[in-house]
Amino acid sequence: MSRRRSTMSEQFKTELAKDLGFYDTVQEEGWGGIKAKDAGNMVKRAIQIAEQAAARQQQR
Repeated sequence: MSRRRSTMSEQFKTELAKDLGFYDTVQEEGWGGIKAKDAGNMVKRAIQIAEQAAARQQQR
């Protein structure tokens, strides 16, 4: 079984989980314990943050 390399740092994932309100699940059950919906919301939020950062870079 191959292991995927994460593109998000643990710190960033933790911040997103806290912001989205499911960090307690991560602490209790690990990342595998979160719901698919929460994982999807985390990815959506990460994309939003990346798009905002790219837009700020273009304004400079």
